[in-house]
Amino acid sequence: MADSPNCDLKSLSPLQLFERVTEQGEKVRALKAGKAPKDEIDAAVRMLLSLKLSYKTTTGQDYQAGLPPTDLALINNGTTKEEDEDFVDPWTVQTSNAKGVDYDKLIVRFGSTKIDTDLINRIERAIGQKPHRFLRRGIFFSHRDMDQILHAYENKKSFYLYTGRGPSSQAMHVGHLIPFIFTKWLQEVFDVPLVIQLTDDEKYLWKDLTTEKAYEYAKENAKDIIACGFDVNKTFIFSDLDYLGSSMGFYRNIVKVQKHVTFNQVKGIFGFTDSDCIGKISFPAIQAAPSFSSSFPQIFNGKENLQCLIPCAIDQDPYFRMTRDVAPRIGYPKPALLHSVFFPALQGAQTKMSASDPNSSIFLTDTPKQIKTKINKHAFSGGRDTIEEHRKYGGNCDVDVSFMYLTFFLEDDDRLEQLKQAYTSGELLTGELKKVLIETLQPMIAAHQERRKQVTDEVVKQFMTPRKLAFEF
Repeated sequence: MADSPNCDLKSLSPLQLFERVTEQGEKVRALKAGKAPKDEIDAAVRMLLSLKLSYKTTTGQDYQAGLPPTDLALINNGTTKEEDEDFVDPWTVQTSNAKGVDYDKLIVRFGSTKIDTDLINRIERAIGQKPHRFLRRGIFFSHRDMDQILHAYENKKSFYLYTGRGPSSQAMHVGHLIPFIFTKWLQEVFDVPLVIQLTDDEKYLWKDLTTEKAYEYAKENAKDIIACGFDVNKTFIFSDLDYLGSSMGFYRNIVKVQKHVTFNQVKGIFGFTDSDCIGKISFPAIQAAPSFSSSFPQIFNGKENLQCLIPCAIDQDPYFRMTRDVAPRIGYPKPALLHSVFFPALQGAQTKMSASDPNSSIFLTDTPKQIKTKINKHAFSGGRDTIEEHRKYGGNCDVDVSFMYLTFFLEDDDRLEQLKQAYTSGELLTGELKKVLIETLQPMIAAHQERRKQVTDEVVKQFMTPRKLAFEF
Protein backbone atom coordinates (compact mmCIF):
# COMPACT_ATOMS: atom_id res chain seq x y z
CA MET A 1 0.00 0.00 0.00
CA ALA A 2 1.24 3.47 -0.84
CA ASP A 3 2.45 5.72 1.94
CA SER A 4 0.06 8.47 2.96
CA PRO A 5 1.06 11.98 1.85
CA ASN A 6 2.22 14.24 4.66
CA CYS A 7 -0.65 16.67 4.45
CA ASP A 8 -4.38 16.24 3.96
CA LEU A 9 -4.70 15.94 0.19
CA LYS A 10 -8.41 16.72 0.33
CA SER A 11 -7.52 20.31 1.27
CA LEU A 12 -5.47 20.81 -1.91
CA SER A 13 -6.83 22.28 -5.13
CA PRO A 14 -6.41 20.33 -8.39
CA LEU A 15 -3.54 22.63 -9.40
CA GLN A 16 -1.79 22.16 -6.05
CA LEU A 17 -2.16 18.38 -6.41
CA PHE A 18 -0.70 18.61 -9.92
CA GLU A 19 2.31 20.47 -8.52
CA ARG A 20 2.75 17.88 -5.73
CA VAL A 21 2.78 15.02 -8.27
CA THR A 22 5.30 16.89 -10.43
CA GLU A 23 7.60 17.51 -7.45
CA GLN A 24 7.39 13.88 -6.33
CA GLY A 25 8.14 12.66 -9.86
CA GLU A 26 11.27 14.79 -9.94
CA LYS A 27 12.26 13.40 -6.55
CA VAL A 28 11.93 9.81 -7.81
CA ARG A 29 14.04 10.57 -10.89
CA ALA A 30 16.71 12.21 -8.72
CA LEU A 31 16.84 9.22 -6.36
CA LYS A 32 17.18 6.81 -9.25
CA ALA A 33 19.85 8.93 -10.93
CA GLY A 34 21.75 9.13 -7.65
CA LYS A 35 21.47 5.34 -7.16
CA ALA A 36 19.80 5.76 -3.78
CA PRO A 37 19.01 2.66 -1.67
CA LYS A 38 16.22 0.52 -3.11
CA ASP A 39 13.92 0.90 -0.10
CA GLU A 40 14.20 4.70 -0.32
CA ILE A 41 13.36 4.65 -4.05
CA ASP A 42 10.47 2.24 -3.47
CA ALA A 43 9.01 4.48 -0.76
CA ALA A 44 9.22 7.50 -3.06
CA VAL A 45 7.55 5.57 -5.89
CA ARG A 46 4.72 4.49 -3.59
CA MET A 47 4.22 8.11 -2.58
CA LEU A 48 4.15 9.13 -6.27
CA LEU A 49 1.53 6.49 -7.11
CA SER A 50 -0.60 7.58 -4.15
CA LEU A 51 -0.41 11.20 -5.27
CA LYS A 52 -1.33 10.26 -8.84
CA LEU A 53 -4.35 8.32 -7.60
CA SER A 54 -5.46 11.29 -5.47
CA TYR A 55 -5.04 13.56 -8.48
CA LYS A 56 -7.15 11.26 -10.69
CA THR A 57 -9.83 10.87 -8.01
CA THR A 58 -10.04 14.65 -7.57
CA THR A 59 -9.95 15.71 -11.22
CA GLY A 60 -11.20 12.70 -13.13
CA GLN A 61 -8.07 13.04 -15.28
CA ASP A 62 -4.81 11.14 -15.36
CA TYR A 63 -1.72 13.13 -14.44
CA GLN A 64 0.27 14.09 -17.52
CA ALA A 65 3.59 15.87 -17.14
CA GLY A 66 3.43 19.46 -18.34
CA LEU A 67 -0.38 19.40 -18.68
CA PRO A 68 -2.14 20.99 -15.68
CA PRO A 69 -5.78 19.98 -15.02
CA THR A 70 -8.04 21.17 -17.80
CA ASP A 71 -11.04 21.91 -15.57
CA LEU A 72 -10.10 24.11 -12.63
CA ALA A 73 -13.75 24.65 -11.73
CA LEU A 74 -13.56 21.69 -9.35
CA ILE A 75 -14.54 22.23 -5.76
CA ASN A 76 -11.62 22.23 -3.34
CA ASN A 77 -12.96 19.31 -1.32
CA GLY A 78 -12.07 16.97 -4.14
CA THR A 79 -15.53 16.31 -5.56
CA THR A 80 -17.00 17.45 -8.83
CA LYS A 81 -20.27 19.33 -9.22
CA GLU A 82 -21.91 15.91 -9.11
CA GLU A 83 -21.23 15.03 -5.50
CA ASP A 84 -19.49 11.78 -4.62
CA GLU A 85 -18.93 10.60 -8.20
CA ASP A 86 -17.83 6.97 -8.50
CA PHE A 87 -14.51 6.17 -10.16
CA VAL A 88 -14.28 2.96 -12.21
CA ASP A 89 -11.62 1.74 -14.60
CA PRO A 90 -10.06 -1.72 -15.24
CA TRP A 91 -7.65 -1.26 -12.31
CA THR A 92 -9.41 0.94 -9.75
CA VAL A 93 -12.90 1.08 -8.25
CA GLN A 94 -13.69 3.82 -5.75
CA THR A 95 -16.92 5.16 -4.28
CA SER A 96 -17.75 7.03 -1.10
CA ASN A 97 -21.19 5.37 -0.89
CA ALA A 98 -21.48 2.53 1.64
CA LYS A 99 -24.00 0.87 -0.67
CA GLY A 100 -21.32 0.64 -3.35
CA VAL A 101 -21.14 1.94 -6.91
CA ASP A 102 -24.27 3.54 -8.40
CA TYR A 103 -24.73 1.09 -11.28
CA ASP A 104 -27.61 2.99 -12.88
CA LYS A 105 -25.29 5.97 -13.31
CA LEU A 106 -22.54 3.68 -14.57
CA ILE A 107 -24.86 2.29 -17.26
CA VAL A 108 -25.52 5.83 -18.47
CA ARG A 109 -21.83 6.77 -18.35
CA PHE A 110 -20.67 3.63 -20.19
CA GLY A 111 -23.60 3.62 -22.63
CA SER A 112 -24.66 0.02 -21.98
CA THR A 113 -28.22 -1.31 -21.50
CA LYS A 114 -29.84 -2.41 -18.26
CA ILE A 115 -30.87 -6.07 -18.01
CA ASP A 116 -34.61 -5.73 -17.44
CA THR A 117 -37.40 -8.17 -16.70
CA ASP A 118 -38.26 -8.55 -20.39
CA LEU A 119 -34.72 -9.70 -21.23
CA ILE A 120 -34.62 -12.10 -18.28
CA ASN A 121 -37.97 -13.57 -19.35
CA ARG A 122 -36.69 -13.96 -22.90
CA ILE A 123 -33.62 -15.81 -21.63
CA GLU A 124 -35.90 -18.09 -19.61
CA ARG A 125 -38.03 -18.87 -22.68
CA ALA A 126 -34.94 -19.52 -24.80
CA ILE A 127 -33.28 -21.96 -22.40
CA GLY A 128 -36.46 -23.49 -20.98
CA GLN A 129 -35.45 -23.15 -17.35
CA LYS A 130 -35.21 -20.70 -14.46
CA PRO A 131 -32.53 -18.03 -15.00
CA HIS A 132 -29.44 -18.07 -12.81
CA ARG A 133 -29.69 -16.31 -9.44
CA PHE A 134 -27.12 -13.78 -10.68
CA LEU A 135 -29.67 -12.65 -13.27
CA ARG A 136 -32.68 -12.88 -10.94
CA ARG A 137 -30.93 -10.69 -8.34
CA GLY A 138 -29.33 -8.11 -10.62
CA ILE A 139 -25.77 -9.29 -10.03
CA PHE A 140 -25.39 -9.36 -13.80
CA PHE A 141 -27.18 -6.09 -14.44
CA SER A 142 -26.06 -4.64 -17.77
CA HIS A 143 -25.48 -5.86 -21.31
CA ARG A 144 -24.47 -5.03 -24.84
CA ASP A 145 -26.33 -6.85 -27.66
CA MET A 146 -27.57 -9.80 -25.57
CA ASP A 147 -30.72 -9.59 -27.67
CA GLN A 148 -28.63 -10.42 -30.75
CA ILE A 149 -27.16 -13.47 -28.99
CA LEU A 150 -30.65 -14.68 -28.13
CA HIS A 151 -31.83 -14.07 -31.70
CA ALA A 152 -28.92 -16.17 -33.00
CA TYR A 153 -29.65 -18.95 -30.49
CA GLU A 154 -33.36 -18.96 -31.30
CA ASN A 155 -32.46 -19.31 -34.98
CA LYS A 156 -30.04 -22.21 -34.37
CA LYS A 157 -26.96 -20.08 -35.06
CA SER A 158 -23.72 -20.67 -33.18
CA PHE A 159 -21.89 -18.32 -30.83
CA TYR A 160 -19.17 -18.80 -28.24
CA LEU A 161 -18.24 -17.56 -24.78
CA TYR A 162 -15.09 -15.71 -23.76
CA THR A 163 -14.06 -14.63 -20.28
CA GLY A 164 -10.76 -14.28 -18.47
CA ARG A 165 -8.66 -13.84 -15.38
CA GLY A 166 -5.64 -11.69 -14.60
CA PRO A 167 -3.44 -13.98 -12.48
CA SER A 168 -1.91 -11.57 -9.99
CA SER A 169 -1.62 -14.04 -7.11
CA GLN A 170 -1.40 -17.76 -6.50
CA ALA A 171 -4.64 -17.95 -4.51
CA MET A 172 -7.94 -16.63 -5.84
CA HIS A 173 -10.70 -15.26 -3.62
CA VAL A 174 -14.44 -15.91 -3.75
CA GLY A 175 -15.05 -12.73 -5.73
CA HIS A 176 -12.94 -14.12 -8.56
CA LEU A 177 -15.38 -17.03 -8.88
CA ILE A 178 -18.35 -14.87 -9.87
CA PRO A 179 -17.71 -14.66 -13.65
CA PHE A 180 -16.73 -18.34 -13.78
CA ILE A 181 -19.81 -19.56 -11.89
CA PHE A 182 -22.01 -17.62 -14.29
CA THR A 183 -20.01 -18.54 -17.40
CA LYS A 184 -20.27 -22.23 -16.53
CA TRP A 185 -24.05 -21.86 -16.28
CA LEU A 186 -24.20 -20.03 -19.63
CA GLN A 187 -22.10 -22.74 -21.27
CA GLU A 188 -24.36 -25.47 -19.95
CA VAL A 189 -27.72 -23.91 -20.81
CA PHE A 190 -26.70 -22.71 -24.29
CA ASP A 191 -24.30 -25.63 -25.00
CA VAL A 192 -21.56 -23.52 -26.60
CA PRO A 193 -17.75 -23.54 -26.59
CA LEU A 194 -15.78 -21.38 -24.17
CA VAL A 195 -12.35 -19.77 -24.28
CA ILE A 196 -10.75 -18.45 -21.08
CA GLN A 197 -7.85 -15.99 -21.36
CA LEU A 198 -5.25 -15.83 -18.59
CA THR A 199 -3.62 -12.43 -18.97
CA ASP A 200 -0.28 -13.25 -17.38
CA ASP A 201 1.36 -10.79 -19.78
CA GLU A 202 -0.80 -7.99 -18.37
CA LYS A 203 0.22 -8.82 -14.82
CA TYR A 204 3.89 -8.84 -15.81
CA LEU A 205 3.46 -5.38 -17.35
CA TRP A 206 1.50 -3.87 -14.44
CA LYS A 207 2.86 -5.71 -11.42
CA ASP A 208 6.28 -6.41 -9.93
CA LEU A 209 6.36 -9.95 -11.31
CA THR A 210 8.73 -11.91 -13.51
CA THR A 211 7.31 -13.58 -16.59
CA GLU A 212 8.02 -16.94 -14.96
CA LYS A 213 6.08 -16.03 -11.82
CA ALA A 214 3.16 -14.60 -13.84
CA TYR A 215 2.96 -17.83 -15.86
CA GLU A 216 3.13 -19.91 -12.67
CA TYR A 217 0.20 -17.92 -11.24
CA ALA A 218 -1.70 -18.50 -14.50
CA LYS A 219 -1.39 -22.26 -14.18
CA GLU A 220 -2.34 -22.20 -10.49
CA ASN A 221 -5.37 -20.00 -11.19
CA ALA A 222 -6.33 -22.37 -14.01
CA LYS A 223 -6.70 -25.13 -11.40
CA ASP A 224 -9.23 -23.05 -9.46
CA ILE A 225 -11.10 -22.23 -12.67
CA ILE A 226 -11.20 -25.88 -13.75
CA ALA A 227 -12.43 -26.80 -10.25
CA CYS A 228 -15.60 -24.80 -11.00
CA GLY A 229 -16.61 -27.80 -13.11
CA PHE A 230 -15.84 -26.84 -16.70
CA ASP A 231 -15.94 -29.58 -19.33
CA VAL A 232 -12.53 -30.18 -20.93
CA ASN A 233 -14.24 -31.16 -24.20
CA LYS A 234 -15.92 -27.77 -24.48
CA THR A 235 -13.38 -25.40 -22.90
CA PHE A 236 -10.01 -24.00 -23.96
CA ILE A 237 -7.95 -22.15 -21.33
CA PHE A 238 -4.88 -20.29 -22.53
CA SER A 239 -2.04 -18.19 -21.18
CA ASP A 240 -1.14 -15.15 -23.27
CA LEU A 241 2.56 -15.72 -22.61
CA ASP A 242 2.18 -19.24 -23.97
CA TYR A 243 -0.51 -19.10 -26.67
CA LEU A 244 0.28 -15.83 -28.40
CA GLY A 245 3.56 -17.12 -29.78
CA SER A 246 2.01 -20.27 -31.20
CA SER A 247 -1.17 -19.03 -32.87
CA MET A 248 -0.88 -17.22 -36.17
CA GLY A 249 -4.58 -16.34 -36.15
CA PHE A 250 -4.43 -14.82 -32.68
CA TYR A 251 -1.44 -12.64 -33.48
CA ARG A 252 -2.88 -11.52 -36.81
CA ASN A 253 -5.99 -10.25 -35.03
CA ILE A 254 -3.87 -8.42 -32.46
CA VAL A 255 -2.06 -6.63 -35.28
CA LYS A 256 -5.35 -5.75 -37.01
CA VAL A 257 -6.66 -4.16 -33.81
CA GLN A 258 -3.37 -2.36 -33.21
CA LYS A 259 -3.49 -0.82 -36.68
CA HIS A 260 -6.97 0.59 -36.15
CA VAL A 261 -6.55 2.11 -32.67
CA THR A 262 -4.46 5.23 -32.20
CA PHE A 263 -2.29 6.15 -29.23
CA ASN A 264 -4.62 9.06 -28.48
CA GLN A 265 -7.57 6.67 -28.36
CA VAL A 266 -6.00 4.31 -25.83
CA LYS A 267 -4.86 7.28 -23.75
CA GLY A 268 -8.42 8.56 -23.73
CA ILE A 269 -9.97 5.18 -22.94
CA PHE A 270 -7.48 3.83 -20.42
CA GLY A 271 -5.71 6.90 -19.09
CA PHE A 272 -2.26 5.86 -20.29
CA THR A 273 0.43 8.52 -20.16
CA ASP A 274 3.60 9.19 -22.11
CA SER A 275 5.59 7.57 -19.31
CA ASP A 276 3.75 4.22 -19.51
CA CYS A 277 5.67 1.40 -21.16
CA ILE A 278 4.65 0.49 -24.70
CA GLY A 279 3.58 -2.94 -23.46
CA LYS A 280 0.67 -1.37 -21.57
CA ILE A 281 -0.32 0.67 -24.57
CA SER A 282 -0.46 -2.38 -26.84
CA PHE A 283 -2.08 -4.72 -24.31
CA PRO A 284 -5.74 -3.76 -25.01
CA ALA A 285 -5.37 -5.30 -28.48
CA ILE A 286 -4.37 -8.59 -26.83
CA GLN A 287 -7.47 -8.60 -24.63
CA ALA A 288 -9.57 -7.75 -27.68
CA ALA A 289 -8.31 -10.60 -29.89
CA PRO A 290 -10.22 -13.49 -28.22
CA SER A 291 -13.45 -11.67 -29.18
CA PHE A 292 -12.88 -12.88 -32.76
CA SER A 293 -13.39 -16.54 -33.65
CA SER A 294 -10.52 -16.56 -36.16
CA SER A 295 -8.14 -16.22 -33.18
CA PHE A 296 -8.87 -19.91 -32.51
CA PRO A 297 -8.63 -21.73 -35.86
CA GLN A 298 -8.30 -25.11 -34.17
CA ILE A 299 -11.75 -24.62 -32.58
CA PHE A 300 -13.69 -22.76 -35.25
CA ASN A 301 -12.08 -23.99 -38.48
CA GLY A 302 -11.10 -20.46 -39.44
CA LYS A 303 -14.67 -19.11 -39.34
CA GLU A 304 -14.60 -15.34 -38.89
CA ASN A 305 -18.31 -14.58 -38.49
CA LEU A 306 -19.16 -16.25 -35.16
CA GLN A 307 -20.37 -13.83 -32.52
CA CYS A 308 -18.80 -13.83 -29.08
CA LEU A 309 -20.53 -13.31 -25.71
CA ILE A 310 -18.34 -12.00 -22.89
CA PRO A 311 -19.47 -12.27 -19.25
CA CYS A 312 -17.28 -9.94 -17.14
CA ALA A 313 -17.30 -7.34 -14.40
CA ILE A 314 -18.30 -3.87 -15.56
CA ASP A 315 -14.77 -2.49 -14.99
CA GLN A 316 -13.55 -4.51 -18.00
CA ASP A 317 -16.01 -2.79 -20.33
CA PRO A 318 -13.52 -0.16 -21.62
CA TYR A 319 -11.53 -2.93 -23.34
CA PHE A 320 -14.60 -4.11 -25.17
CA ARG A 321 -15.97 -0.68 -26.04
CA MET A 322 -12.72 -0.31 -27.94
CA THR A 323 -13.12 -3.81 -29.41
CA ARG A 324 -16.69 -3.16 -30.54
CA ASP A 325 -15.57 0.06 -32.24
CA VAL A 326 -12.81 -1.73 -34.13
CA ALA A 327 -14.64 -4.96 -35.03
CA PRO A 328 -16.67 -3.72 -38.06
CA ARG A 329 -13.61 -1.98 -39.50
CA ILE A 330 -11.68 -5.26 -39.60
CA GLY A 331 -14.60 -7.34 -40.83
CA TYR A 332 -15.73 -9.05 -37.61
CA PRO A 333 -18.99 -9.02 -35.62
CA LYS A 334 -19.05 -6.95 -32.44
CA PRO A 335 -18.77 -9.01 -29.25
CA ALA A 336 -21.80 -8.95 -26.94
CA LEU A 337 -21.34 -8.47 -23.20
CA LEU A 338 -22.98 -9.25 -19.88
CA HIS A 339 -21.72 -7.06 -17.01
CA SER A 340 -21.63 -7.99 -13.33
CA VAL A 341 -21.50 -5.77 -10.28
CA PHE A 342 -18.34 -5.71 -8.16
CA PHE A 343 -17.87 -8.18 -5.36
CA PRO A 344 -17.41 -6.09 -2.19
CA ALA A 345 -14.51 -6.28 0.23
CA LEU A 346 -15.31 -7.56 3.70
CA GLN A 347 -14.79 -4.04 5.01
CA GLY A 348 -17.55 -2.63 2.79
CA ALA A 349 -18.75 -2.02 -0.76
CA GLN A 350 -16.65 1.10 -1.41
CA THR A 351 -13.99 -0.99 -3.20
CA LYS A 352 -13.48 -4.37 -4.83
CA MET A 353 -11.83 -7.17 -2.90
CA SER A 354 -8.05 -7.14 -3.08
CA ALA A 355 -5.85 -10.20 -3.44
CA SER A 356 -3.06 -8.24 -1.74
CA ASP A 357 -5.03 -7.74 1.51
CA PRO A 358 -5.81 -11.12 3.14
CA ASN A 359 -8.36 -9.56 5.49
CA SER A 360 -10.38 -7.98 2.68
CA SER A 361 -11.16 -11.34 1.13
CA ILE A 362 -12.30 -14.88 1.72
CA PHE A 363 -9.71 -16.88 -0.20
CA LEU A 364 -10.34 -20.26 -1.81
CA THR A 365 -7.48 -21.62 0.33
CA ASP A 366 -9.00 -20.47 3.64
CA THR A 367 -9.82 -23.05 6.31
CA PRO A 368 -13.28 -23.19 7.95
CA LYS A 369 -11.76 -21.49 11.01
CA GLN A 370 -10.23 -18.69 8.90
CA ILE A 371 -13.54 -18.13 7.13
CA LYS A 372 -15.38 -17.87 10.45
CA THR A 373 -12.78 -15.52 11.95
CA LYS A 374 -12.66 -13.22 8.93
CA ILE A 375 -16.43 -12.87 8.69
CA ASN A 376 -16.95 -12.34 12.41
CA LYS A 377 -14.07 -9.89 12.73
CA HIS A 378 -14.04 -7.98 9.43
CA ALA A 379 -17.43 -8.21 7.67
CA PHE A 380 -18.96 -4.72 7.68
CA SER A 381 -22.26 -4.68 9.55
CA GLY A 382 -25.49 -2.90 8.75
CA GLY A 383 -26.66 -3.48 12.31
CA ARG A 384 -27.16 -0.96 15.10
CA ASP A 385 -24.71 -0.07 17.86
CA THR A 386 -26.62 -1.96 20.57
CA ILE A 387 -28.96 -4.96 20.63
CA GLU A 388 -31.73 -2.72 21.97
CA GLU A 389 -31.39 -0.26 19.06
CA HIS A 390 -31.16 -3.11 16.56
CA ARG A 391 -34.34 -4.73 17.88
CA LYS A 392 -36.11 -1.37 17.70
CA TYR A 393 -34.85 0.01 14.38
CA GLY A 394 -33.57 -3.05 12.49
CA GLY A 395 -30.51 -3.51 10.29
CA ASN A 396 -29.62 -2.12 6.87
CA CYS A 397 -29.20 -4.85 4.26
CA ASP A 398 -28.06 -2.30 1.67
CA VAL A 399 -24.70 -1.86 3.42
CA ASP A 400 -24.36 -5.13 5.35
CA VAL A 401 -21.59 -7.19 3.73
CA SER A 402 -22.81 -10.53 5.10
CA PHE A 403 -26.17 -10.00 3.42
CA MET A 404 -24.45 -8.88 0.21
CA TYR A 405 -22.41 -12.09 0.17
CA LEU A 406 -25.53 -14.19 0.74
CA THR A 407 -27.08 -12.46 -2.27
CA PHE A 408 -24.25 -13.93 -4.33
CA PHE A 409 -24.05 -17.41 -2.84
CA LEU A 410 -27.35 -18.43 -1.22
CA GLU A 411 -29.37 -20.21 -3.89
CA ASP A 412 -32.78 -20.20 -2.18
CA ASP A 413 -34.68 -16.99 -3.06
CA ASP A 414 -37.30 -17.51 -0.35
CA ARG A 415 -34.65 -18.04 2.34
CA LEU A 416 -32.81 -14.90 1.23
CA GLU A 417 -36.00 -12.84 1.43
CA GLN A 418 -36.78 -14.25 4.89
CA LEU A 419 -33.32 -13.22 6.10
CA LYS A 420 -33.78 -9.75 4.64
CA GLN A 421 -37.12 -9.25 6.35
CA ALA A 422 -35.86 -10.60 9.68
CA TYR A 423 -32.72 -8.46 9.65
CA THR A 424 -34.53 -5.32 8.52
CA SER A 425 -37.15 -5.75 11.25
CA GLY A 426 -34.54 -6.30 13.96
CA GLU A 427 -35.62 -9.89 14.63
CA LEU A 428 -32.29 -11.21 13.30
CA LEU A 429 -29.06 -9.87 14.84
CA THR A 430 -25.81 -9.20 12.98
CA GLY A 431 -24.05 -12.13 14.63
CA GLU A 432 -26.87 -14.44 13.56
CA LEU A 433 -26.70 -13.18 9.98
CA LYS A 434 -22.94 -13.70 9.95
CA LYS A 435 -23.50 -17.26 11.19
CA VAL A 436 -25.74 -17.97 8.18
CA LEU A 437 -23.02 -16.68 5.85
CA ILE A 438 -20.34 -18.75 7.59
CA GLU A 439 -22.49 -21.87 7.26
CA THR A 440 -23.02 -21.07 3.56
CA LEU A 441 -19.39 -20.39 2.63
CA GLN A 442 -17.63 -23.08 4.66
CA PRO A 443 -19.08 -26.09 2.79
CA MET A 444 -18.95 -24.27 -0.56
CA ILE A 445 -15.23 -23.53 -0.24
CA ALA A 446 -14.46 -26.96 1.23
CA ALA A 447 -16.15 -28.59 -1.78
CA HIS A 448 -14.15 -26.36 -4.12
CA GLN A 449 -10.92 -27.34 -2.38
CA GLU A 450 -11.77 -31.03 -2.78
CA ARG A 451 -12.44 -30.57 -6.51
CA ARG A 452 -9.22 -28.61 -6.89
CA LYS A 453 -7.22 -31.47 -5.41
CA GLN A 454 -8.33 -33.58 -8.37
CA VAL A 455 -6.97 -31.03 -10.88
CA THR A 456 -3.48 -32.31 -11.65
CA ASP A 457 -0.87 -30.64 -13.84
CA GLU A 458 -1.85 -33.13 -16.54
CA VAL A 459 -5.48 -31.98 -16.37
CA VAL A 460 -4.35 -28.35 -16.69
CA LYS A 461 -2.27 -29.31 -19.71
CA GLN A 462 -5.32 -30.90 -21.35
CA PHE A 463 -7.38 -27.72 -20.91
CA MET A 464 -4.52 -25.51 -22.14
CA THR A 465 -3.59 -27.54 -25.23
CA PRO A 466 -4.88 -25.94 -28.49
CA ARG A 467 -7.25 -28.50 -29.95
CA LYS A 468 -10.60 -29.14 -31.56
CA LEU A 469 -13.50 -28.99 -29.10
CA ALA A 470 -16.65 -31.12 -29.18
CA PHE A 471 -18.46 -28.85 -31.62
CA GLU A 472 -18.82 -28.74 -35.39
CA PHE A 473 -18.36 -25.43 -37.24
